[in-house]
Formats: sequence, C-alpha cells, structure tokens
Amino acid sequence: MAAARFVRRAGGGQCVLVAPELFDQRDTDGVVVLLTPAPHPRHHAEAREAALLCPGGAITVHTS
Repeated sequence: MAAARFVRRAGGGQCVLVAPELFDQRDTDGVVVLLTPAPHPRHHAEAREAALLCPGGAITVHTS
C-alpha cells in the first residue's frame, strides 16, 4: 500500500517521532532517513500521519 519517499530535507524530525519503525534521523545533519520503502500494512497509518506532519512535504505516500 504505502511507499514513502524522502525527497528533501525537513529537519523537524516529526516523522521519526510518529513512525520510528519507518524513519530515523541522522545525528550528523538531521536529515531523515527512510528505513523501509514499503512498510507492512500495520504501519500504513503511521506513514500517512508522518507525511501529513512533515514540513515542506518531504515525505510522500503512494498507494497501489
């Protein structure tokens, strides 16, 4: 269902707080890193919420 793709730096880390199973944040520069591009269905709601909370639209969620 969901594939989140990081397209630019956000810096806020809201997605990491909402979905730590899906995202991490690098200590060196604060860039958010996608841990799994195709999350398990049990994480789809978190992926959508992270995309909504992410400043600047750095995360997109695609449905198939």
